[in-house]
Amino acid sequence: MVTDTAPTPLETELRRLAGSVPDPELPVLTLEELGVLRDVHVEAPGRVRVELTPTYTGCPAVEAMSSDIERVLHDHGIPHVSVVRVLSPAWSTEDISAEGRRKLAEFGIAPPRPHTAEGPVALTLSVRCPHCGSTDTELLSRFSSTACKALRRCVSCREPFDHFKEL
Repeated sequence: MVTDTAPTPLETELRRLAGSVPDPELPVLTLEELGVLRDVHVEAPGRVRVELTPTYTGCPAVEAMSSDIERVLHDHGIPHVSVVRVLSPAWSTEDISAEGRRKLAEFGIAPPRPHTAEGPVALTLSVRCPHCGSTDTELLSRFSSTACKALRRCVSCREPFDHFKEL
């Protein structure tokens, strides 16, 4: 449901609370930083609808995200919380905030490369090592601990690392 009205102060606060929930698969990121929290609506006194877009349609973490959001909002006095999945527009790695990308790299996970709508097109598909910064890396496996990450190794420092794949 799309509304043209600005969020109320209560909706802004509830969004802040829901957005502060850590991602169950990447707890270094919040749901806001990951970009999966789409909106929060107060539908009636004590009744809130939270819109969440999974990173991919079959993402198993959505149930945990929903439960965690419900718990946080219940703990802050909201008795009726409905978390709904919104599949359009689809989530993209472009939805990860700059802070989220910084945290991924700090945690040792290469963040997804940004898409460039303007400017020169990159001629390399290199992934920068989050440990030493080298772009001399190699793919070990297309899948890592989650379907949205690949396992890579830096040829320079020899350290393995996860790369959050671009979607």
